[in-house]
Amino acid sequence: GGGGRPGDTDVAISIAGLNVESFASWAAMSGLVPRIAVTNGYCFAGNAVLFGCADITIATRQSWIGMAGPAMIEGGGLGSFHPSEIGPAQVQYKNGVLDLLAEDEADATRLARQLLGYFQGPVRNWQAPPQHLLREVLPADRRFGYKVRTIIETLVDEATFVELRRVYGRSIITGFARLEGWPVGLIANDCQQLGGAIDSQAAAKAARFLQLCDAFGLPVVSLTDTPGYMVGVDSEREGAVRKMSRLMVAGASISVPLVNIILRKAYGLGAMALAGGGFTRPVYIAAWPTGECGGMGLEGAVQLGYRKELDAVADPQEREALFQQLLARMYEVGKATEAAAHLEIDAVIDPADTRAVIVRAFAAAGQA
Repeated sequence: GGGGRPGDTDVAISIAGLNVESFASWAAMSGLVPRIAVTNGYCFAGNAVLFGCADITIATRQSWIGMAGPAMIEGGGLGSFHPSEIGPAQVQYKNGVLDLLAEDEADATRLARQLLGYFQGPVRNWQAPPQHLLREVLPADRRFGYKVRTIIETLVDEATFVELRRVYGRSIITGFARLEGWPVGLIANDCQQLGGAIDSQAAAKAARFLQLCDAFGLPVVSLTDTPGYMVGVDSEREGAVRKMSRLMVAGASISVPLVNIILRKAYGLGAMALAGGGFTRPVYIAAWPTGECGGMGLEGAVQLGYRKELDAVADPQEREALFQQLLARMYEVGKATEAAAHLEIDAVIDPADTRAVIVRAFAAAGQA
């Protein structure tokens, strides 16, 4: 619908019709019960506020969502628009307004039903893919990308992963899944987006998701492969300091168990934020043999720490050879096995054991 109708007979007995309880009552349920909003068609003004207040939002492709409909926009002197020009679902999906974009009402109903299931506890019947497949999923060259969703779908119970806000904050993946029937929240870096660096959008997306999991008692699995927070002048123009720090606050504030698995890179403050604020925060933190840890990405550490040595070499080929030599040395020092030896992480594990390790960690924390 188009929202309220000022001057209509429905509000003839009041002045402005602002003493309505619906909005406050619905908003006040935040964190108390899961609220899933589904829209199909037009959703403007008050309807959009009710939609946006929900914990999880679903819209069909034939939906338009906006804080004002055509009449209010025109009344404000902002031009005349057809309803289908205002907040189309595909645009709102990219903006992060939607958690899920459904094909139609039947698909939206299916998604809502599946989402509700994650808040209703474990299920008895489940199947898992062969876990030995995880040993072959990472490329041998640490510079190459890979499909982290393949890891997720192999790690969790079959057909249980539902990803939220897929096209917003794309360097972090968020969603719900099950492990041996138990519902969990899952966050993961996507190394195919910004190399896994956490930008402002990804930080805001992950922070909101961690708060949602904490509110409803869902333990969190964090799969880390990040060079850290996204840096640069453009990043600062997006308000990076506040937005990225919010992820640190959200991670440090959760009371549910968090298990952190380092797939490859775990660098800087970004890696700490995904571990709940620091490597001491998870109930269990382990790495695959490909894991590497450090205060910042290796390449940047070499360029900064050995700038004088590199600048002193005039020949470009010799300089590159020295850079690669220093990089290899830094990699040896930063290997996950070294971090485990110094007790900065709990263990280095066989990728095929990841699922079993996570389940045992949650069981030890009383969540399975």
